Amino acid sequence: MTDHYETLGVARDAGQDEIKKAYRRLARELHPDVNPSADAAERFKDVTHAYDVLGDPQSRAEYDRGPSLGGGAFGFGDIFEQFFGGGRSAGPRSRRQPGQDSLLRVDLELADVVFGVHRELRVQTAVLCETCDGACTAPGTSEERCTMCGGSGHVQRQVRSLLGNVVTTQPCAVCQGFGSVIPQPCPTCAGHGRMRAERTIPVDIPAGVDTGLRIQLPGQGEVGEAGGPAGTLYLEVNVRHHDVFSRAGDDLLGTLEVSMPDAALGARATVEGIDGPVDVEVRAGTQSGDVITIDDRGVTRLRGAGRGDLKLGVQVVTPSRIDRRTEELLRELRERTKAPAPHLAAFKQGLFAKMRDRLRL
Repeated sequence: MTDHYETLGVARDAGQDEIKKAYRRLARELHPDVNPSADAAERFKDVTHAYDVLGDPQSRAEYDRGPSLGGGAFGFGDIFEQFFGGGRSAGPRSRRQPGQDSLLRVDLELADVVFGVHRELRVQTAVLCETCDGACTAPGTSEERCTMCGGSGHVQRQVRSLLGNVVTTQPCAVCQGFGSVIPQPCPTCAGHGRMRAERTIPVDIPAGVDTGLRIQLPGQGEVGEAGGPAGTLYLEVNVRHHDVFSRAGDDLLGTLEVSMPDAALGARATVEGIDGPVDVEVRAGTQSGDVITIDDRGVTRLRGAGRGDLKLGVQVVTPSRIDRRTEELLRELRERTKAPAPHLAAFKQGLFAKMRDRLRL
């Protein structure tokens, strides 16, 4: 096994500052940008790995204790460890890890949910490193087997006790349990295999979605460490307030203001719906609180076929200012219809409660 102290040119009892100075001196001398020879590049990797081991007090202590225990008879201590959590490890862990899920809020107009809408979403997220393609290493280099654990990702310690030899297993402090080290990390992602970047995600948002609903996009979340599979992106829908229409399930709701004469005599009109002109018929004798329903002019159903309805609650508008001739006509109308004076009647639902119930708000 390579002697890391000899590689750095320091004594085994050298202090941490002395080890750091020796590494910096050799790194300046052997760095590929300064010394392009193949021999220098190889020595630079050895020096870097040696410093990775000796530069950290914990990993240096592991190194000084020697390599992992191997071989030997299967004794009482081994049996004890099989029952109480020690013994043999499952091998090195993978650098490649699944990416995290992400949550993004998307604001929609009410008109967007009637038929659905296509959006190009720009998100800041973790993407595959464009330099190393998830390998984590600088171009032209590769991972190397950890000399501390021999590639197992774990080291074992043997301690004598009253119960015999107890063997404990711990992740290797040098390679962090991966079984390999990266002498020259990718300069773009610093050895993570992924990087932060902005990307555009095309999304077809279906008709019928509503505030609070989450759309699931598998594989559109963050890329994992070392180029691991991307997580899921969840889009949380928020439908903005509309000045004219509101929504109740798959129905659209609105208020239709009608003049007194039109309410009494009936009328036809064309109003602007959320997706184009709508023909409306006001029947003679229409009262405030009545509901006019236009079939199939609501929201497209998220599950199932067809659309909901457009429901217009009638509000009869009483003029607040009238001229003398209009006043005379209204007085004549009151006399001819023998309209009763204002009076208390049996309890009924209020106008707005009545409209609310009819519109199913």
